[in-house]
Amino acid sequence: MPKLFINENKKVGKIHEEIYGHFAEHLGRCIYEGLYVGEDSPIPNVNGMRTDVVEALKELDIPVLRWPGGCFADEYHWKDGIGPKEDRKKMINTNWGDVLEDNSFGTHEFMELCSQLGCKTYINGNVGSGTVQEMAEWIEYMTFDGVSPLADLRRKNGREKPWRVDYFGVGNENWGCGGNMTPEYYANLYRRYQTFVKQYNVDAPIYKICCGANVDDYHWTEKVMAAAHDHTEAKFHGHMDGISLHYYVHPGGWDNKGSATRFDEAEWFRTMYKAMFIEQLVEEHGRIMDIFDPERKIDLIVDEWGCWFDVEPGTNPGFLYQQNTMRDALVACISLNIFNKHCRRIKMANIAQVVNVLQAMVLTEGEKMLLTPTYYIFRMYKHHQNGQLLDSFAETTEIGTDDYKVPDISESVSMDEKGNIHITLGNLSITEEKDLEILFFAKKAEKARATILTGAMDSYNTFENPENIKEEEYHAFSIMENGIINVILPPCSVVHIEVEA
Repeated sequence: MPKLFINENKKVGKIHEEIYGHFAEHLGRCIYEGLYVGEDSPIPNVNGMRTDVVEALKELDIPVLRWPGGCFADEYHWKDGIGPKEDRKKMINTNWGDVLEDNSFGTHEFMELCSQLGCKTYINGNVGSGTVQEMAEWIEYMTFDGVSPLADLRRKNGREKPWRVDYFGVGNENWGCGGNMTPEYYANLYRRYQTFVKQYNVDAPIYKICCGANVDDYHWTEKVMAAAHDHTEAKFHGHMDGISLHYYVHPGGWDNKGSATRFDEAEWFRTMYKAMFIEQLVEEHGRIMDIFDPERKIDLIVDEWGCWFDVEPGTNPGFLYQQNTMRDALVACISLNIFNKHCRRIKMANIAQVVNVLQAMVLTEGEKMLLTPTYYIFRMYKHHQNGQLLDSFAETTEIGTDDYKVPDISESVSMDEKGNIHITLGNLSITEEKDLEILFFAKKAEKARATILTGAMDSYNTFENPENIKEEEYHAFSIMENGIINVILPPCSVVHIEVEA
């Protein structure tokens, strides 16, 4: 019987709650219809935010939300989204479907949404088509509490006190849709633009995020790290707090992403293999960061990740609407376990995206809403937030096809503030159950409870059958007299075990 070894006395690092962050872009039906329906909608809402979606996301203890993009961020001009809605400028969203953007969801609405969710704010500024002045004035509008034209304008628009901006990204994907820049050019722009992201509230400083690489573009990371901060004086904090990384999983590559719901065993393992690749990316980009930042004052921010498949038939190809199966759930399981294991490097991660786009938590159709398999993974894994990563190692067997071999089990383990131990396990096999023995260094487990998410590899929830796949209590485990836990992992399953202190 394979074993999972846990050293409960060796705490590796803190799993930042922001690793379980989310992303909402002005893309398809993510903002409009998904999160925001307007105050006059017949769909139940609070100040325009649809109640069912907000309540579902609150159940995840959502820690941080990224907005307004994505590619949309570098064509977004914030002043178009403030003031009376009837006076706001309308524009065409040229990145995503060439649809009308009426700017009815802007800065005030985003801050209202984060207030309802009880989460931190992560805003991306416009470097690609915006000016330094525009970015500086947005920061002043949002965070300055004194007398100034921008602070007065905020008050005129109904907000007396400034908001807290927790994270600010200086541009997005500036190697591509954010301006097709070279790393050297962007690095110098970053140094300039971040200078004017003023820290008006010293008690709540803004965490500055530099645009990092796409997938394995290690050249970008090297050149940006070399030029974007003053390493000769070690002025890391203030110039750059984090650098981003984007990685999407699609089995056939950009030109052949494949169906979200129709795939065979070979495609399953190709997807799992590509999900595992995020660990190599984190390690390789981390090694380059260590050259310039050996004290690790700069964090890695994986602020776009997840599955990207072909859109659902009959939907707008620019809306990136896709279904969500147990395959997505296992990709989320693998990714989050890897992020947990690398918590000393990764400060934040933001899955793309929260509603109706790519690997969403929630899908909506008019007044109807359903929770996806990925939603339940985040609900199962929320117990890792702010926990201490424990040293763990699983005995695994390689499974898959000749070209795409993966370990059969994915795992990570943490301890919460009460001393309870949380174990998350994924069985990547779609045909074989796994019997696993869980051993602790010194602890004798006495009491535990578990939940499971499982189903056929291509199973998913529909508006006609919204609970086809859901998290359920699980009892196929036992605690032996010596405190060892034996657990059965069904094929294509994710299990969360909580061992009480």
